[in-house]
Amino acid sequence: MLETQRILWPSLITVVSLFMYFVVTINVGRARAKYNIAPPQMTGDPNFERVLRVQQNTVEQIILFLPSLWLFSLFISPLWGAGIGTVWVVGRILFAWGYYQAAEKRALGFGISSLAIIALLIGALVGILLPLWKTIS
Repeated sequence: MLETQRILWPSLITVVSLFMYFVVTINVGRARAKYNIAPPQMTGDPNFERVLRVQQNTVEQIILFLPSLWLFSLFISPLWGAGIGTVWVVGRILFAWGYYQAAEKRALGFGISSLAIIALLIGALVGILLPLWKTIS
């Protein structure tokens, strides 16, 4: 059984990442009202479309992020997992902030969050494969 104390940091980052996603989702509703884009319409004003893309891209990324965060935290280190997870959240905030202004300004945040996911995925894979290798050798 997992010790609750051991998983507090990745749990906190999970909640923070879900709040961040909630905010970008709320921003879509606000942009719909501001630019008069009624559901189910998905296109219209380019400013609305950028806000919508932030939300869509974040949901695409969070599907990779959350399992990677938890696998890394369980098989490598919960503290390091939370640290890298924090980098991902900061990257997503920078991504959103930049993209809301202009599509060209999203690259830094996208790069930061992508590198964080890659670190979590590779770390999780190594953390899983090393014990497996020891059992077969």
